[in-house]
Amino acid sequence: QVQLVESGGGLVQAGGSLRLSCAASGRTFSVYAMGWFRQAPGKEREFVAAISRSGSSTDYAESVKGRSTISRDNAKNTVSLQMISLKPEDTAVYYCAADRTSNTMVVPTTQYAYVYWGQGTQVTVSS
Repeated sequence: QVQLVESGGGLVQAGGSLRLSCAASGRTFSVYAMGWFRQAPGKEREFVAAISRSGSSTDYAESVKGRSTISRDNAKNTVSLQMISLKPEDTAVYYCAADRTSNTMVVPTTQYAYVYWGQGTQVTVSS
C-alpha cells in the first residue's frame, strides 16, 4: 500500500506556472506507474499526465500537452507536474494517483487503472 500527498497548488494568474509535487510513502515507489488527474467543479475527473515506473515513458492529455511536464524521482519517492502557460480552464483540484503494475513501460491514462489516490491540491488560475 502507498499513501500519496500532493502539494504545490495555489492561486496563479493566467500565463503563470506551477509545480505540483506528490510524495509517496513506502519503499516500493518504483513499482508504481504514476498519474495526475484533475477535477473541476461540476465536471468529471479527467486525465492530465502519467509516467511509467522507470520514468522512461510519459503521456499527456491534449489539453495540457506542450504546457506540462511530468517527472519522477524514484530515490525520493516523488512525482511532479510542472505546468506553464496556465489558463483559467486549468482550474481544478489536482490528484496524484498510483497504479501498481508489473509492466515497466505502461502509462495508464484511465482513472480506473489507478488504485491509490491522494487527497488533491487546488489549482486556481485567474484571468
